[in-house]
Amino acid sequence: MRLSQFHLATVKEVPADAEIASHRLMLRAGMIRKLAAGLYTWSPLGLRVLRKVEAVVREEMNRAGAVEILMPTIQPRELWEETGRWEKFGGQLLKIKDRKEQEFCYAPTAEEVVTDFARNELKSYKQLPVNFYQIQTKFRDEIRPRFGVMRAREFLMKDAYSFHLTQESLAQTYDAMYQAYSRIFTRLGLTFRAVQADTGAIGGNASHEFQVLADSGEDALVFSDGSDYAANIEKAEALAPTAARPAPAAELKRVDTPTQKTIEDVAAFLQVSPTQCVKTILVRGGKGLVALCVRGDHEVNEVKAGKLAELPGESVLAGEEEILAVTGTRPGFIGPAGLPAEIPVIVDRDAAVLADFVCGGNQDGTHYTGANWERDARITRVEDIRKVVAGDASPDGKGTLQLARGIEVGHVFQLGSKYAEALDATVLDENGKAKVMLMGCYGVGISRIVAAAIEQRHDEAGIIWPEPMAPWRVAVCVINPKHSPEVAQAAESLYAELSRRGIETVLDDRGLRPGAMFADMELIGIPHRVVVSERGLAAGTLEYRARHEAEARAITRDELFTLLD
Repeated sequence: MRLSQFHLATVKEVPADAEIASHRLMLRAGMIRKLAAGLYTWSPLGLRVLRKVEAVVREEMNRAGAVEILMPTIQPRELWEETGRWEKFGGQLLKIKDRKEQEFCYAPTAEEVVTDFARNELKSYKQLPVNFYQIQTKFRDEIRPRFGVMRAREFLMKDAYSFHLTQESLAQTYDAMYQAYSRIFTRLGLTFRAVQADTGAIGGNASHEFQVLADSGEDALVFSDGSDYAANIEKAEALAPTAARPAPAAELKRVDTPTQKTIEDVAAFLQVSPTQCVKTILVRGGKGLVALCVRGDHEVNEVKAGKLAELPGESVLAGEEEILAVTGTRPGFIGPAGLPAEIPVIVDRDAAVLADFVCGGNQDGTHYTGANWERDARITRVEDIRKVVAGDASPDGKGTLQLARGIEVGHVFQLGSKYAEALDATVLDENGKAKVMLMGCYGVGISRIVAAAIEQRHDEAGIIWPEPMAPWRVAVCVINPKHSPEVAQAAESLYAELSRRGIETVLDDRGLRPGAMFADMELIGIPHRVVVSERGLAAGTLEYRARHEAEARAITRDELFTLLD
C-alpha cells in the first residue's frame, strides 16, 4: 500500500469530550469519525485494524469447531415476548416500527433469534452438539455513550451459541470456547485475565469474563495473591468474619450531628473509625423500601443486592421525597435503629458482627452511638451484599485479594435451558422423546478490542500496536523522493522485496518532511519504521526503529530481512 494512494487523515487536536487515551488516539490517528452520539464511521485505517481482529477471531472459532452463520440485526417483538425480555431488557433495547406498525428491535444480542433458528433446524440429538457463531453489528441504546468505541451504541461483535443434550456436553464446549478465547487474546498480543463473572441480563448458570488489564478499565477485578482465583468485583464473595459479635457494652445515645451526613464526616466529628459505623442505604424493592446495611468503610455491591428476594433484579436508590414520606427522615440520617417495621433490614456479614456502633438516628440532624443489633436494631437477614476490598481473604481460602482494573473484551456463559425452554426448542433424544436443549453463549467485542489494545499499549506519541493488530507491520519512509531518484528507486525496491516476502508493508511516498512523516508513523502505531535516505544509501544502510524503542539505529537490508522474517 502506498500512502499517496490511501486515505490517511491524522489530526493534532481532538474534541474535549474524548476522555480516555483510546478515544483521543483513534480520533487523532483518523481511525474513526463521529457521526452521532455513540455512532462512528471507521476510516480505511481503522477498518484495517478491525479486520485484523475479526480475522483472528474467525480463525480461532473455526479451529474450535464452531459454524458461522449470519442473523438479521432487526428482530421481531414476538420472539422477545416469548422470552419475556421485550420489557425486561430495559432502555438499552432500541424499539422500532415498520410501515405496518409492527414492532421490532435492533439486536443488542441474538439469543432469541438463534434459538428460533435452532428449534426449526435441529430435530434429533444426533445433530448435537453444534455451535453457531456470527460476526455482526449490535446496537444497545446506552444512556450515556462515551469513551469512543469503548462504550458506543453501535458496535461489532462476535457472538456464538451452542446447543446440547447434556450438561456434560455443554461443559465441554464451554471449556473449548474458554480455550479459544485464550488463544484469541494471546495471538492479538494482549495482556489479559479470565475472571469469574456475574451472568447479568443474559442469565445462565456460570460465566467468565476476559479482561484486558488497563488502568483506565471500567471494571474492578480482584485476584488472590495465593492462588489462581480471579473474579469481577461484582462476583467476588466477601467471606464472613470468623469472630463472633461482641456483647453490647454501651448505652444507645442520640447525638447531634447537624451538618454531618456522610460516614467520613460523622466519623471525624465523633472521633470514631468508619469501621465502627454502619451505613444504611434505602432502595426501592418490589413491595416498598428495603434497607441495606454495610460497615462504614464498605460499599454496597449492586449486583449482589439485585439478587436479593426483596429486590426486582436491581437495586434502585430511593428518592429523597420517598424516604422522607416513609421514615420522616432525610437521607444522611437514616439508620437501622428505629426504622419502620415494614422495611426489611438486610445486613452485610461484616456489619452484622459490630457492637456499640454509630448509625443514623432516623431524625434529621442526629446519629446514634452505642447501637447494637437485636437490642436496638432488628436484622431481617444477614447476607453478603458488599464489594470486596484489597486485603480481604480470598473466597477460595488461599491468600488475600488484590485489586486491578480491566476492560471486558469477551464473555462466556453457560445458559442452561433458559432460552430453549422459553422458545420450546427441543430435539428427540435416543428414546424418541422431546428434550429441551441446553445452551451456551460466547461473545467477543471486536470493535472494543481495538480500543482496549490502545488503552494497554500507547505513549505520548501515539499508539503502540501489537504486531497482529497493526494496520501494517512495516512502514518504509522515503526522504525527499522527488529530489533524489536513487532514494525513490531504493525505497521502491525495498517495498517490493518486503511485500514479496509476505511482510505487510506501507510505503510513505507522500513527500512530507521527516518530522511530520515520523510523527504520523508513531501516532498510527506501525511496529517497524525503516527510513530510506541519501545518507543511508551512501553508507549502505537503512535507518531502523521499532515503535517501542527510544532510538533509531542503522542496519543493512539483509539485517532488516533477518529481523522481520
